[in-house]
Amino acid sequence: MNGTERFSSRWGLIVASLGMAVGAGNIWRFPRVAAQHGGGAFMLAWLVALFCWSIPLLIIEFSWGKKSRSGPIGAFIRQAGARWGWAGGFVAVGCTAIMFYYAVVTGWCLYYFFRHAFVGLEAGAVEGEWQQFAGSGWALVFLAVALSVAVAVVLLGVRRGIERVCKVLVPSLFVLLVVAAARALMLPGAAAGLEHLFRPNFHLLLDHQVWLEAFSQSAWSTGAGWGLYLVYAGYARKREDVVLNSFITGLGNNAASLLAALAIIPTIFALLPAAEATAVVASGNEGLAFVWIPRLFLGGDILGGGVLLLVFFAALSVAALSSLIAMVELGVRTLMDLGLTRNRAAAVVALLGFGLGAPSALSTGVFKNQDWVWGLGLLVSGALFAAGTIFCGAGRLRREINAGTDGARLYGWFDMLVYAVIPTAFVSMLGWWFYQASVWDPGGWLNPLGKFSAGTCLVQWGAVLVILILANRWLYSRGVGR
Repeated sequence: MNGTERFSSRWGLIVASLGMAVGAGNIWRFPRVAAQHGGGAFMLAWLVALFCWSIPLLIIEFSWGKKSRSGPIGAFIRQAGARWGWAGGFVAVGCTAIMFYYAVVTGWCLYYFFRHAFVGLEAGAVEGEWQQFAGSGWALVFLAVALSVAVAVVLLGVRRGIERVCKVLVPSLFVLLVVAAARALMLPGAAAGLEHLFRPNFHLLLDHQVWLEAFSQSAWSTGAGWGLYLVYAGYARKREDVVLNSFITGLGNNAASLLAALAIIPTIFALLPAAEATAVVASGNEGLAFVWIPRLFLGGDILGGGVLLLVFFAALSVAALSSLIAMVELGVRTLMDLGLTRNRAAAVVALLGFGLGAPSALSTGVFKNQDWVWGLGLLVSGALFAAGTIFCGAGRLRREINAGTDGARLYGWFDMLVYAVIPTAFVSMLGWWFYQASVWDPGGWLNPLGKFSAGTCLVQWGAVLVILILANRWLYSRGVGR
């Protein structure tokens, strides 16, 4: 990496890292999953997942990135050896594939923010609004808008672009979430939502589904194992505290999720009977964010509901955009490692993002398939980071981290998590989601054309892996990671 490409301070790195971690999933997925799967029991399992899966992987990513000063391919080669370039390639491809349809999500958020700000949404028309918008030409237009904004930020570089923008976006996001949560908790009947969200049904901790949902949510929400944190760490100052920064990122992400839940769940239960509120919570990500939340805020007895809805869409847009910037930067960094300039790399990522994101913008079926395939692919990426660490020795990495910092240190618990807990969690999560697919897809769990089958995952992952393994020697010959 260019020596001038550095964050100016720890604060700059932290806000960029929080922007990477806190995305749309914190605001539209976490509240409904927490409310559906045990309330207080889920919260406890989710906290355990943070410390057993997410933070250890963030520590690995940060350490590898700071040491290699490269993207995922170079980091894997430098850390685990020349034969591991394909693994870094899978991480890069997986996260970039997420970017293709996540840019569509960001476009949705921006559309609804501007639509409500300048035209106004009506409570009785929000479902029709969503049906007309999803898959339309406007979805394609706002995909282009989202990508244009993210690419423009990345083109400015690390300090003038990513750091400067995140210093505005991330504090604004937390302010918006605090405002929304405070207003929701002032509603008559909000206590019913709090009770539903935090009720201590700890007997549910014996339910494996609660744990698997909690670990999956933590894995997807924090961005651990995606390669994004690795790329940002490559721009860190030399003596940055690996362990402390990773804890701050993980805990900050969880704080944003809790604020979002406090804004959404009490509102739903304050305005609807308990049975109907439970049904709304189960309506899915898009249904909750773009149909039910607008309907409740505009049609419910909420003073200033229109303003609160604007705050909600502003927070959703900021969260989505800050994460999209990190995904675009990962794609750009990977191409720069292969010899392209930042400008050319950004142009390639923009064109690929629009061309390969367009199918998801125009078809909700394609969108859901890609979300399924590459959402699970991120679990594979996390497992690859753990495998690379196991290959070179978790104890060795721990000693390197401790020797390179004057701050927080790692101890033997880190080795245990890498060698035992993370592999067990990966096999359990992937196996459980594949089992769920056998129920969801009528064509069978190995159906390669199924929307939610295991077969569609294996075919798409397999095609990428075959290409990367065949190209491994070429990747190394390009000088990546040397």
